[in-house]
Amino acid sequence: MMRFDLVDLSLFRHVVEAGSITHGAERAHLALAAASARIKAMEVSLGAALLVRGRQGVVPTPAGQALLTHARGLLTDIDRLQSDLSVFAGGAVGQIRLMSNTNALTEFLPEALSAYLALHPGVSVDMEERTSDEIVGLVAEGAADLGIVAGTVDTGGLQTFPFRHDRFVVVVAANHALSGRNSIGFAEVLEHDLVGLDRPSALTRFLSAKASRIGRVMRLRVQLRSFDAICRLVECGVGLGIVPETTARRAKRGMDFAILPLEDAWAARDLTLCVRDLDALAPFAQEFVAHLRGEAAG
Repeated sequence: MMRFDLVDLSLFRHVVEAGSITHGAERAHLALAAASARIKAMEVSLGAALLVRGRQGVVPTPAGQALLTHARGLLTDIDRLQSDLSVFAGGAVGQIRLMSNTNALTEFLPEALSAYLALHPGVSVDMEERTSDEIVGLVAEGAADLGIVAGTVDTGGLQTFPFRHDRFVVVVAANHALSGRNSIGFAEVLEHDLVGLDRPSALTRFLSAKASRIGRVMRLRVQLRSFDAICRLVECGVGLGIVPETTARRAKRGMDFAILPLEDAWAARDLTLCVRDLDALAPFAQEFVAHLRGEAAG
């Protein structure tokens, strides 16, 4: 007889979504040895392998994919149950799984998230940075409650709502030869050394893909963890940087560099909220979507 508890199901979901037992264990707040033992016990109980283990991580077997689908549904139902009963129990309400591209995560979500959480102390938000294409697929699969993506990405059958507008710009040192230009194309930017976010970041992977499509590579001279750090090194003449315009305008108040709009059509970013089914979300998650939509309207 199969004996899976909610910890097992939550762990398995985290492992598959992270593509790694190690990272899945971290997300589930379990020690690696305990997580590995739970996964092995699940496979023994089922009598079939749930994961294919390789050098690059793990992927679900057909049995694992079936389990993942049911686990997501059960865990979503538990979230809704907690939300419905929290008014009587006075306890925590639940968790929102949010996936966002780099622009929204760094520039627009912090203030909006802070305001929402201040009004909903029982809600926690599990937030992860991904590329827009990845987010659409994960929301459609039920791996996330809500996604924030670039408006240019195909969202298929997901429900979408406008969120914010931004665009990518190039920042260059004030004494750089390009500083007097009014704009610049991405292909020309690639002729120079760049300062950017670290390679695993969603933005760097997005820009690298754009470079590959025109047969080029990004010459990342320095990789950092924040846009402000990028602007600081650009100011010092280390290289060019590609950042959201909102970041550049804010950073320029205390730094000396030039801002050049990117000429490429994809540089304009209409950010969009996407959900699989708004009515199927837990009430607190629906309130979060309404809050973000209100922020956008404001």
